[in-house]
Amino acid sequence: MTTLLRARRVLTEQGWLDDHQLRIDNETIVAIEPIPSGTMARDAELLCPAYIDIHVHGGDGVDVMDDDPGVLARLAMHKAREGVGGWLPTTVTAPLANIERALRRIAERFYHGGPGSTVLGSYLEGPYFTPQNKGAHPPELFRELNIAELDHLIEVSQNTLRVVALAPEKPTALETIRHLKSRDIRVMLGHSAASYEQTLEAFDAGADGLVHCFNGMTGLHHRNPGMVGAGLSDKRAWLELIADEHHVHPAVMNICCRCAKPRVLLITDAMSAAGMPDGDYSICGHPVTMREGIVRTESGGLAGSTLSLDAAVRNLVDNVGVSAEDAIHMASLHPAKMLGLDNDLGSLVVGKRANMIALNSQLGLQNIWINGQALPL
Repeated sequence: MTTLLRARRVLTEQGWLDDHQLRIDNETIVAIEPIPSGTMARDAELLCPAYIDIHVHGGDGVDVMDDDPGVLARLAMHKAREGVGGWLPTTVTAPLANIERALRRIAERFYHGGPGSTVLGSYLEGPYFTPQNKGAHPPELFRELNIAELDHLIEVSQNTLRVVALAPEKPTALETIRHLKSRDIRVMLGHSAASYEQTLEAFDAGADGLVHCFNGMTGLHHRNPGMVGAGLSDKRAWLELIADEHHVHPAVMNICCRCAKPRVLLITDAMSAAGMPDGDYSICGHPVTMREGIVRTESGGLAGSTLSLDAAVRNLVDNVGVSAEDAIHMASLHPAKMLGLDNDLGSLVVGKRANMIALNSQLGLQNIWINGQALPL
């Protein structure tokens, strides 16, 4: 069955095309062409690639770590409603048995699918961190890096583990990074007190970037560049950015985008309170409280976000001055490239999967198509 979608503007990797249409056949984009003269109907103001959220802990009142087979199905629909066509359910620091159960559930969803946003694999955030920048992670559950243990987790995940986050100053970190890269797993650095030099050594070993840049790491100082300085200045580094204006000030987001525009990955780092009213919730098994959309631990530290990815795009455009084209790429093409999935996802190109969103002129989400199928919002 062939589907035809007409838009006033279509976003491609090269920029905007005015008055173009997409032909979709068997879940694939088969043509991008001008709308024939005299055709007035339009299906979208802006037709853009669906977003990809590589770092998601929860939302809609549920958590990836919940021992409930229905959680990922609920989250898949929740993510689709914010324009996300693909996502990585992300674990937290927890007893190893709990992490293994979560990885098995994610693998089940990966291989069997279901309605909503597509699970692209799993993201292991913790337990391989250090206490100095622990965030909401319980430091008593941190573990030393162990290649055999990680190989076991890869096996448990049925080879769906896509990203491992770790602190690069830990013993055997460089050896571990090289091993994970040999298994085609991305390595992100965070929740760490590493120096600028240690971070560069990790990039040299193959590490791919920084976990939620600026948060949970050594910051930028003019005589001590820290992890942030390494990430901003090293062109090999992908930088996750939580663009909710709470985790990172808009002026600092501006600096990040000016230094590393082609390397920014918009993420939500969303937890169970995302899309929910203010109140009491939990993360990593510990109580947290949401007030005015900001989630904090009992000690006052930030504990994940309640951000949606479509709001992150709008925040960059409206409050940081990033162009709509660049902000959308940071939430679609860039994460696809980071994951090595850009031959299939991340942009509107003939031959790629038909994952698209329709936006209005204010970048508000109006429709989403996943594998060429429209989903009700």
